[in-house]
Amino acid sequence: MIRECWVRWPLLLLVFSGIAYAVVITPEPAQQLPPLVASHMNASGVTNQVTAVLLNFRGYDTLLELAVLLVALLGAWSLGGLTEYRSPPPGLVLEMMSRQLVPVLLLVAGYLLWAGASSPGGAFQAGSLLGAAGVLLLLCDWRVENRFLTLPVRLSIVAGLGVFILTGAALLLDRGFLHFPPIVASKLILVIEAAATLSIGITLAALFLGNPPTGRPG
Repeated sequence: MIRECWVRWPLLLLVFSGIAYAVVITPEPAQQLPPLVASHMNASGVTNQVTAVLLNFRGYDTLLELAVLLVALLGAWSLGGLTEYRSPPPGLVLEMMSRQLVPVLLLVAGYLLWAGASSPGGAFQAGSLLGAAGVLLLLCDWRVENRFLTLPVRLSIVAGLGVFILTGAALLLDRGFLHFPPIVASKLILVIEAAATLSIGITLAALFLGNPPTGRPG
């Protein structure tokens, strides 16, 4: 116990010192950034400034966010899950609520994905609703058939990150990684966001389930 304390407290001190240092050295926000973004909106492929920044001007940030989400899921899977856990049968209220809410969540997720180019929305908001729909189905003891497990689920999980990387890499010879040509920027962003929505939704539901997709009940 004493040895664990000698290891734990220096580590905590190091972590908090790093956080404090990062807060202290954080520069003041540049006031010229909003006008700069507005002046380049014609080349972004979208009309929503947030989407333009996250999917075009600062695409690396969103790419790394998808990578972090994937690593978090792999970390959860590496723990093995609660293989002995058996969820109780869903009650009538939960089952009826899921039947009503899941279609609405899917519809709103599709709207947010499509509307993200011109108004608040996008892949992460739509993916969160897909994940919520998946959690509701899991709470109602719904499980995917074995033929849809393993490879299809894993491909769906990496689709967002994979499409993002492949799209950026395809532009290397012409403009550079993730430098979208204005004439096709809107189409590329829609493809990336559609793949990211699917990946985010399935990843969040898989994190709730906890077990790798092996066909065993969670």
